[in-house]
Amino acid sequence: DPGADASLCGMAATGASGTNAVRYGTMRPNVLNLRVVLPDGRLLHTAGPGRQPRKRAAGYDLTSLFVGSEGTLGFLTQATLRLHPLPEATAATIASFPSVGAAVACTVQVLQAAVPVARIGECQGPEVSWEVQVPVVELSTASSHPEFLDEVMADACSRFSGMGLPAEATLLLELHGSRHSLAEQQQQTEEIVRQNGGSGLAWAEGLEEREQLWSMRHNAWYAALALRPGCQGYSTDICVPISRLPDVVVETKKDLQASGITGPMVGHVGDGNFHCILVFNSQDPEEAQRVHAFTQRLGRRALAAGGTCTGEHGVGLGKRALLQEELGQEGLDTLRSIKAALDPHNLMNPGKVL
Repeated sequence: DPGADASLCGMAATGASGTNAVRYGTMRPNVLNLRVVLPDGRLLHTAGPGRQPRKRAAGYDLTSLFVGSEGTLGFLTQATLRLHPLPEATAATIASFPSVGAAVACTVQVLQAAVPVARIGECQGPEVSWEVQVPVVELSTASSHPEFLDEVMADACSRFSGMGLPAEATLLLELHGSRHSLAEQQQQTEEIVRQNGGSGLAWAEGLEEREQLWSMRHNAWYAALALRPGCQGYSTDICVPISRLPDVVVETKKDLQASGITGPMVGHVGDGNFHCILVFNSQDPEEAQRVHAFTQRLGRRALAAGGTCTGEHGVGLGKRALLQEELGQEGLDTLRSIKAALDPHNLMNPGKVL
């Protein structure tokens, strides 16, 4: 589910995810081979020229090394990717909940009930040439994709898109599968939603109706910025084990409220990942400092819960200190050794990640 300015190699370089990642995987498992221009000008095919095996045990996994490297090890110019078959049937719905805790708890229960998750965000990068492999994955019986919006984000998206939804914690769910399995999963999902106090459930099976629902979510960034016209937006994310997700979301919500920060929450909660879109006045040093302090607390909250300081957005400049806390000194030294071996003159995206 790439963003408007996304490119395949840009998505690979950032280890991107999206609304479909829970069911179909992030970029990492979907990249079979990469063509990379190394810092010294040599051309590397990470799985060998022209090769696209479904699995391999031949040496180090160079493809995974470059996926998510954020441009620090080489320039990606071509990607060989897996393809997934289109589902036989698709249905989407939206439900409102009395609290963020109830909405996220519903997500966890949907997953525990073996309704596998299918769809989820943003990516961008340079234009590239590319090639793709033939489809190599099996059809599942059914899959679902839950997307979470807190009441602030739901209200902002509703007003921005003109959909007239209640200002309550909201889940968007999409199911993929065969027509027979889809009917069973819809019934099971409805029961779990009701058990968690959800309301307003109505299924959209037509393409136009489903696209209208998801366009609201895809405009979340612009909807958030509209909350404070003229201010700057900063999006940060974390990812935690599903079992810890409800507690971490609730704690983060309390932190936002106590900090007085405008920060609607939205997340691909089916894989434990969520975002805070922080809207602030960049000309106000005190407010900017509060935003920075919040992002550090959020990252450390994720680490304390056994998660990661970033599930999608990457380390870049802002999370280098958190990366050291996450990996430890030995892990960071290993990354630096790899960087020094491939880019001894620090030519590629200097200052990022390390």
